Amino acid sequence: MATDWYMEGPYIKNCTCDPGCPCDFNSYPTKGHCEGMAGMRIDKGHFGDTDLSGLAWAAVYHWPGALHEGNGDIQPLVDETADEAQRNGVLQILSGQNGGTFFEVLAVVAPNVKEPLFLPAEFECDLEQRTARVKFGDVLETTTETLRGIDPPDPYRVLIKIPGGMEYTNDPGEADVAVAKTIK
Repeated sequence: MATDWYMEGPYIKNCTCDPGCPCDFNSYPTKGHCEGMAGMRIDKGHFGDTDLSGLAWAAVYHWPGALHEGNGDIQPLVDETADEAQRNGVLQILSGQNGGTFFEVLAVVAPNVKEPLFLPAEFECDLEQRTARVKFGDVLETTTETLRGIDPPDPYRVLIKIPGGMEYTNDPGEADVAVAKTIK
């Protein structure tokens, strides 16, 4: 039987594609393959009776083609401050074995799961400015900046809304589009 879980907080994904992730629209990646990361700071959350609030997780990934073609590799990263029960909870959620359509689909399209790493985590996010910085030890560092016009280079806002979608599950069911400035 699946364990009840919940996570709430800022969610970031950066990849090597042009802004407006083609994978959100079942299209092919800008460069023919997809490399990047997804991660979250859990401001409020639990796995069963285990509190996950205050932790962060990320996953570094690679798909040789489009996501829907599968055969992806994924490396789970968990905040090193998590205790054993919290680590287990986060990894159980990420595995898709306890429900959550997004994680269930991810388990199918990225079957090559590497051993999880437990690393120092830094997760900074300003949703209003559409900027972020996520770092997990020496394994991952990524920054995001807002989109800008050409002349003048004023910031502007682009939203993706997929009604009934599985990834953007906040109240409006939408996500801001930004630019991945670095992915290391």
